[in-house]
Amino acid sequence: MKKFLYLFRGGDARMAEMSPEEVQAEMAKWGEWMQGLAEKGQLIDGLPLKAEGMQVSKGGQLITDGPFAEGAEIVGGYLMVNATDMNQAVEISKGCPILKAKDGHIEVREIADM
Repeated sequence: MKKFLYLFRGGDARMAEMSPEEVQAEMAKWGEWMQGLAEKGQLIDGLPLKAEGMQVSKGGQLITDGPFAEGAEIVGGYLMVNATDMNQAVEISKGCPILKAKDGHIEVREIADM
């Protein structure tokens, strides 16, 4: 089994326009999807991320406040999953609720063995 990382982008604009009840329903969809992954032994870890952050560069000498991307390009969260290969990892990602958002997308990356 290989490990894959999902980087979630977009969907924030849609969430900002939702009522508290709609947000709760959306979070329930995420919970159901992730619970299904856990039951299949596919879920390793995952959490949402705040938009704010800091970027460290130039040997630690330059520190810049963020976010560092615009709107749909901000990484809003991540998930780590077990899959046999990239094709299965992509298939698993297709059930993610973020894909229902007009600007929602998922970057799927294999985690290298070290």
